[in-house]
Amino acid sequence: MALRSIICIPDPRLRLVSERVEVVDDSIRALMDDMLETMYEAPGIGLAAIQIAEPLRVVVIDVAKKDDPPAPMFFVNPELVWACEETAPYEEGCLSIPEYYEIVERPTRVKVRYLDRMGAQQEIEAEGLLATCLQHEIDHTNGVLFVDYLSRLKRERVMKKFQKAARLRETEQI
Repeated sequence: MALRSIICIPDPRLRLVSERVEVVDDSIRALMDDMLETMYEAPGIGLAAIQIAEPLRVVVIDVAKKDDPPAPMFFVNPELVWACEETAPYEEGCLSIPEYYEIVERPTRVKVRYLDRMGAQQEIEAEGLLATCLQHEIDHTNGVLFVDYLSRLKRERVMKKFQKAARLRETEQI
């Protein structure tokens, strides 16, 4: 396992639509292990491969409570197959948009079809935090960020803030 760098906005790679994984093999499992280590170190509860600049439809999640043992989940080619009509607000953040949190309204329950760590097809019904996290990470695989659900004014404000910070970092490196 190895720590990977998490890319942040305004990096244009975050807007890429990730490619489907044809076979869950040792290289994909190694990627998932790296993603898990990176996510725990960050710390976070979910990470999509595109966030470490790997444009593959791979997601890792662990929504275990702080005092509980880790409970990592692995999703390859996850797709939302059903969402209930009831929605609820949840304060979301993102490892690719550090230290920025905003309320997003999403369906409270979802069903997701995916391949597991061994490549077997699975379905999971999720609610609450797991449902929110799955939707957030699946959005990443489609080039969508949680700020896309905000008003135009809020979205533009956060994007400008991160663009300015990126320009400052570039200037300091010269």
